[in-house]
Amino acid sequence: MMELLGKTVVVTGGGRGLGRAYCESLAQQGANVVAADIRDTGSTVEAVKTSGGQAIGVHLDVTDASSCNDMAKAAIAAYGRIDSLVNNAALYGDISGGRFDQIPDSQWDNVMNVNIKGIWNCCRACVPSIRESGGGTIINISSLAATYGMPYALDYAMSKAAVIGMTRSLARELGRDWIRVNAVAPTAVLTEGTEEYMGEKMEKALAVIASNQALSANLEP
Repeated sequence: MMELLGKTVVVTGGGRGLGRAYCESLAQQGANVVAADIRDTGSTVEAVKTSGGQAIGVHLDVTDASSCNDMAKAAIAAYGRIDSLVNNAALYGDISGGRFDQIPDSQWDNVMNVNIKGIWNCCRACVPSIRESGGGTIINISSLAATYGMPYALDYAMSKAAVIGMTRSLARELGRDWIRVNAVAPTAVLTEGTEEYMGEKMEKALAVIASNQALSANLEP
């Protein structure tokens, strides 16, 4: 079913991992996909087009408001409108785990800039077009770490908890514009970022995570 036919969906962090999977799935539903990432998005766009979908790639630094505005302009230039925004871009594999009092100030600030301010910047850039389209959806990607806690990753877990608070506030504020705002909180997913973060401890860590879930298995994109 082409439930999203003619709709334009922006996916941040669309260059790999879950972001790429979101792009491919949305395109299969008929959406015009804007894969936005600080990394190269060429493989995502190629995969979507090979499957018969529509997609463009846009370079995006979510910490830079001007870059977010340029991304929104590129989406509108390509497809005429923005209907939905998936705020998926986040720092995870790029950060080093460790005790809370050993987290470098620079890493803390960077995680908060990308994982929290980045969503704010992208919403500011895209909401005007979503509003003009008569409403739409914003999906913010949080994490189970936000509610379960995540030892040795305080900065990441705290940023993802903030995403839930931001989502609730935006939902109440933007509902009057017929813009739905929801958060999705995945557990560990077998992506490049997960592999980078866990490194040589990945197999053991994933086994522990899976043992604490109702379904004793970790997800794939």
